[in-house]
Amino acid sequence: MNKAYQPRLEEFYRNTLVAQLQKELALSNIMEVPKISKIVLNIGVKEAVSDSKVLKKIEEVLSSIAGQKSVRTIAKKSIAGFKIRAGMPLGTMVTLRRHRMYEFLDRLINLSLPTVRDFRGLPVKLDGRGNYNIGIKEWVIFPEVDYDTASKIYGLNITIQTSTNNDKHAYALLKSFGMPFAQKNS
Repeated sequence: MNKAYQPRLEEFYRNTLVAQLQKELALSNIMEVPKISKIVLNIGVKEAVSDSKVLKKIEEVLSSIAGQKSVRTIAKKSIAGFKIRAGMPLGTMVTLRRHRMYEFLDRLINLSLPTVRDFRGLPVKLDGRGNYNIGIKEWVIFPEVDYDTASKIYGLNITIQTSTNNDKHAYALLKSFGMPFAQKNS
């Protein structure tokens, strides 16, 4: 990748948001300003227990959404009730950092989420440690997924991990990026 290239949101964060967030959150040191450290995309597939070929198609689709190769996730423990053995592949995931992370966030906020039918905003529920999880019911909201070739539609989990442990700071960061949160009922 070209060293001079910088995604639009990364440039916006460095040139505008850092100073704005430092002032808004009343932080004394610029290094205290929250930032996004990584984004993890994860798909768990219950059909993978009976048919391991299902994972191959899902890996291809997730790789096209993320822009990098996905990795299979495997079961850590055996669970007889679900017919799962330790070491059995159950899903796939991708961890995005740096340029790809900002490019994905830009596509998520500006292209994918606005295409969701009856979209009223994302819930304002952070995990207590400054991280945010989004559950997407259908992966076809992403422009990289060809609706005709996808034989079955799966959902995926998106985890946005920030550098802060404070939910208020993480919310301010995500809101300033333009994350379409639902209105808080105060």
